[in-house]
Amino acid sequence: MAAPSAERPRRRFGQRLLTDPARLFQHNAWDNVEWSEEQEASARSKVEENSSQLLPQDKQEEYEVNAKRYWDDFYKIHENGFFKDRHWLFTEFPELAPSRNSSQNGDSLPEFRTKEESNSEGPGRCENGHCSLESRTEGQLNLIQSTAEVCTEDLAAQEHQRDGDYPGSAASYRVLEVGCGAGNTVFPILQTNNDPGLFVYCCDFSTTAVDLVQNNAEYDSSRCFAFVHDLCNDQSPFPMPEESLDIVILIFVLSAILPEKMQSVVTRLSRLLKPGGMILLRDYGRYDLAQLRFKKGQCLSENFYVRGDGTRVYFFTQDELDHLFTTAGLEKVQNLVDRRLQVNRGKQMTMYRVWIQCKYRRPTTPQP
Repeated sequence: MAAPSAERPRRRFGQRLLTDPARLFQHNAWDNVEWSEEQEASARSKVEENSSQLLPQDKQEEYEVNAKRYWDDFYKIHENGFFKDRHWLFTEFPELAPSRNSSQNGDSLPEFRTKEESNSEGPGRCENGHCSLESRTEGQLNLIQSTAEVCTEDLAAQEHQRDGDYPGSAASYRVLEVGCGAGNTVFPILQTNNDPGLFVYCCDFSTTAVDLVQNNAEYDSSRCFAFVHDLCNDQSPFPMPEESLDIVILIFVLSAILPEKMQSVVTRLSRLLKPGGMILLRDYGRYDLAQLRFKKGQCLSENFYVRGDGTRVYFFTQDELDHLFTTAGLEKVQNLVDRRLQVNRGKQMTMYRVWIQCKYRRPTTPQP
């Protein structure tokens, strides 16, 4: 007898292949879907069309200056109901699971789901030209402006660093998620990973988002520290010292940052890693459905757009991400493109998604 579906190992991305077109609607999604030359040309044409008209510079500056307000407004409207839990998290990033001795690309782990999770697979879907936050920003929040109260906490934590006394200082395995949103990565990690040495930090640009995390019934200050942080402000301190983290998580976060600030952000985060520590990233790839659905007048710069709610998004290539991470002194462990075909079986619709997944490690020996 077949095991119950809840006990079956979840397939890793890249293992569910559509070899028979007649089976198209048998699953919610298919991996590594090959694009024809015509499909690639059509996508390129759509991007050229929707980027032919750029927003005026003064409008672009307005979106940058008011970025925090747009994200706060978003969370005030949607709170934590807009997210789905990331049931793919531990199959793709086993480094976050209880057994840290599995190989970097090891066997699939049991699937993690919660009762609130919907039946659709993958990080989310787009409707009416705008992607859901799980698909759009999935905890992505970047440019961050701390409130006075949180700034005080950050500065106090920075002072304690001199004596090795900071939140999580006694932990043996430290994880930071940047752009934690409502906690849809943080809480599954805390629930699933019972390692007594684990400590999870999480920060976000939105004060409202961090409030949602701190007010969650599962928030445990003995294992987690949530804080507002301005990732793009070099003068905004982290509560932990450099070379103290084993893992930094970036899930649909880097894409929301102004492109010219991305390198300094990645370099700054890389300094937080211990030798051998890794950055785990999943983000939007070039020609993703979300990019193709933008209309004229929403493009800020090449492959960088503003949504109707004022939030922004960039669409990467593998080479661009590799350049960002290697320039920061990190070594490639994984850099793959995930071309997925999502299927709405009820409406008999197909949606082509393009995501990029990366793992980059800080060298264990100093680079020449």
